[in-house]
Amino acid sequence: MSRLYMLDTNTVSYILKGKSLAARAKLAALGADEVACISVVTEFELEFGLAKNPNAQNLRHAIRWFLARIQVLTLGSAEARAYGQLRQEQETAGRPLESMDMLIAAHAIAVGAILVTGDKVFDSVPGLAGRENWATDLAR
Repeated sequence: MSRLYMLDTNTVSYILKGKSLAARAKLAALGADEVACISVVTEFELEFGLAKNPNAQNLRHAIRWFLARIQVLTLGSAEARAYGQLRQEQETAGRPLESMDMLIAAHAIAVGAILVTGDKVFDSVPGLAGRENWATDLAR
C-alpha cells in the first residue's frame, strides 16, 4: 500500500516559485510506494493566483507543467462528510479554519493522506493521517 501525500497550496507555491529547495527535493525523491497529490481546491487557488496576475507567464507555465504531472483529486460525497464533521468539530472548539483550508484538510482526512504543509493552522485538525512540513529550509 502506498503512502499518499497531499500538498497544500503554500507548499505547491514554494515548490513552483523555487522558494523551498527542500520541498522540491522531497517531492523529487519520493519512493515507488509514495504518491504526491493535490486537492482540486489547491488547483482552484492556483488558478485564482493566475487570474490575479495575468502577465505572470513563467508562473503560468510552471503551474501548467506541475498540474500535468501531479495527481489532482476531486471532491465527492466522502469528502463532503469529512468536511461537515471537521467543520462542526472546529467550530465547536472555537477554532474554525479559513474556508479553503477547511476543504483541503477535510479532503486529506477523507482520502487518508498525510497533509504536507507548514501552516500552523492545521496543527489543531483532528483526524489527519499525519502532517509534514517539507519546506524545512524556510524560517517560520
